[in-house]
Amino acid sequence: MKSQFSRRDFLKLGGLSLGGLAFSPFLPGLTSFDDSFVVRIATAEMPVRKEPTDESRIELTRYRDELVHVYEEVTAQEPQHNPVWYRTWGGFIHRGRLHRVKTIYHTPLTSIPEDTRYLTEVDVPFTTPYKYSKMYGWEPLAPPLYYGSVHWIEAIEEGPKMADYTGAWYRIFDELDSNVAFYVPAIHLRVLPPSYMQPVTPEVEYQQKLIEVNLTTQMLNAYEYGKSVFQTNISSGIPGSPGGPDEIPTTTPTGSFTILDKVPAKHMGYSYFGETSTGNVLADVDNYVLPGVPWTSFFTTAGHAFHGTYWHENFGQPMSHGCINMRSNEANWLFRWAKPVHTAGAVASRGLGTMVEIHY
Repeated sequence: MKSQFSRRDFLKLGGLSLGGLAFSPFLPGLTSFDDSFVVRIATAEMPVRKEPTDESRIELTRYRDELVHVYEEVTAQEPQHNPVWYRTWGGFIHRGRLHRVKTIYHTPLTSIPEDTRYLTEVDVPFTTPYKYSKMYGWEPLAPPLYYGSVHWIEAIEEGPKMADYTGAWYRIFDELDSNVAFYVPAIHLRVLPPSYMQPVTPEVEYQQKLIEVNLTTQMLNAYEYGKSVFQTNISSGIPGSPGGPDEIPTTTPTGSFTILDKVPAKHMGYSYFGETSTGNVLADVDNYVLPGVPWTSFFTTAGHAFHGTYWHENFGQPMSHGCINMRSNEANWLFRWAKPVHTAGAVASRGLGTMVEIHY
C-alpha cells in the first residue's frame, strides 16, 4: 500500500521553514546568490577568464556543481556557433558547459492514489536522492538529480530524519533501478501539468510528418506535408571514438529511421548500481550517470534518441555520445508532436513512428 498522509500529518511534515532550508545540504551555496540568474557548472572544471575569449588569461577555476551568480550576458566574437559569455565574479565564463538554474519550492501533494504515478520536474539546482536498507539505513546517492530532469513519483512517505528538513519525501520510480526505492524532498519537485503530455497535431498521419537532421549545420527541421513547422539547432554525437579506437563510436548515425519508443523520463548511462541502461549510447563525455533525461524519443535499437539536455548549453556543436541533444522545452515539443502518440501516465510508448532522416 502506498502511504497516505492525513491533513494533520501533512501540516506536521510539510510545515517548512524556508529560512532554515537556505542552509540545508540539499540546497548548498544558495544563500550567496540571487537566483534570478544563477548557473551550475556542468562539467568537471571550468576556467574563468579575464576577457570573453578562450585566448584570455585564466583568473580562476570553477568546479562541477558550483553555483555561480551571473551579472551580465555578453555576445563576443567567438566561438561562432555560440558566442555568448557570462560575466561573473572574477571574470567571464563561456556558457557552453553551464546549466542555468532556479530555486522554486513546491507544496507537496497530500496523497498519490494506489497504482498511480505522476511525472515531475526538479525545480532546484540539484537534490540528493536517498535509499534505505536494513544493513546501512539511509544512504545518499550520487549523482544528484539536477534542475530540469524529469522523474516519476509513486508515493509520499517519511524519509530520512534531517535536522534541516522535516517535510514529506516522494518515492521515485526509476525504470533502470525499478527494484530499489529512491526518495527526494517533495518540495524540490514540480508535478507537471497534463499539457506536457498533450499531443501536437495528432490528426496528421504519420506518413505526413518528417524529422530531418543536418549534421553539418547541426540543425533540426520538423515537417508536416513537406512544410517546415519547427526548426532549431541541436548537438549531435562527437565524431569518432573519443575514448579511443576500442571504444564504441560516438558519431550520430546517418540514414533513414523511424521513432521507435518514446520515454518521458529516461535513466541513461549507468544506474546507481553500475547496470547499463537501454542501448550503449551515453549522453555526456564526462558524466556517465544521467537519471531523468527528459522527453526521449528513440530512433535506433542501439539507443540513439532525441532528448532534452540539462548538462550543457552548447547547441550548434557536436556534444553527445551519438544522441541528438536538444533544449528540454524543444525536446518536449518534438516528443508531443512525433508519432506514436504517447499515452499519458505510461512509462514508455511504442508504435508506428514518425520518419527520421539524418544526413550531412
